[in-house]
Amino acid sequence: MFAVTASQFDADNPLKGLTLGERPDPAAPEGWTTVTVKATALNHHDLWSLKGVGLRAERLPIVLGCDAAGVDEDGNEVIVHAVIGDPDRGGGDETLDPKRSLLSESYDGTFAEKVAVPRRNLVPKPAELSFEEASCLPTAWLTAYRMLFDKAGLLPGSTVLVQGAGGGVATALIALGAAAGYRVWTTSRSEGKRERALKLGADEAFEPGARLPERVDAVMETVGEATWSHSLKSLRPGGRIVVSGATSGQVPPAELSRVFFLQLSVVGSTMGTRDQLERLARFLVKSGVRPQIDRVLPLARANEGFAAMAEGELFGKIVFTP
Repeated sequence: MFAVTASQFDADNPLKGLTLGERPDPAAPEGWTTVTVKATALNHHDLWSLKGVGLRAERLPIVLGCDAAGVDEDGNEVIVHAVIGDPDRGGGDETLDPKRSLLSESYDGTFAEKVAVPRRNLVPKPAELSFEEASCLPTAWLTAYRMLFDKAGLLPGSTVLVQGAGGGVATALIALGAAAGYRVWTTSRSEGKRERALKLGADEAFEPGARLPERVDAVMETVGEATWSHSLKSLRPGGRIVVSGATSGQVPPAELSRVFFLQLSVVGSTMGTRDQLERLARFLVKSGVRPQIDRVLPLARANEGFAAMAEGELFGKIVFTP
């Protein structure tokens, strides 16, 4: 089968380790099954993998990719849940399993014509969603769903700040938040991305670090070091930051005096459960919300998608089709 793999690590030039070509078809062990991939979406996780973050050298070469929608061995249209874990070890939540991993970490991922996954990781794809739309859900959109509806503790009408409009998680946060009745504000260095965020459903869009009209109930943080201080300063007393990523750096000043004096909460969030993925798909069908897709490329041109992500030249998701 044709696949996109990580063959080496390079922190400075991650695309150097990107290899496109033939790989053996996947073998499905007991309890697993094979899915024929119809669409698969690119995430920052894939770029970090090429830098050697969260991936052991002895696993190379490994097929990249966390997200996929396709057809199972029985002909059913499915979405692949990317978290490989045991809910029983996580107290009912597979993301809390200490041994959990994502596809493309311990097992070959989805940037291929076929992928092997545990049977329990298959979620029915609603007919209303295209394969390209459905492929965007398992990482970025599921992460956003969990951040907003599980971790943030918000009610409709609350004000939410989304840092860094443009990426997959940020565009999902804007679209989902608007559909749920939140007042959504966002930031971006790009005037074009701020305008597109408004069209996507944001109520206001600001330059990074801008003084906001009022303090917000919650901040959705995926940028990290570059926006952290602004996120803390933007919260009302008792407000909450939900953080699921740190694309600009992982060690910002903590500003602990502000955290304890204003009784702020900092909550981590990673991916989501299989059940949450199924509910997310139903929510999109009911609400009419659809993922923002920046471009669709054949898998043989995956290097173009990786280059666009590395340069930040995207708004929404980049999708590959085998």
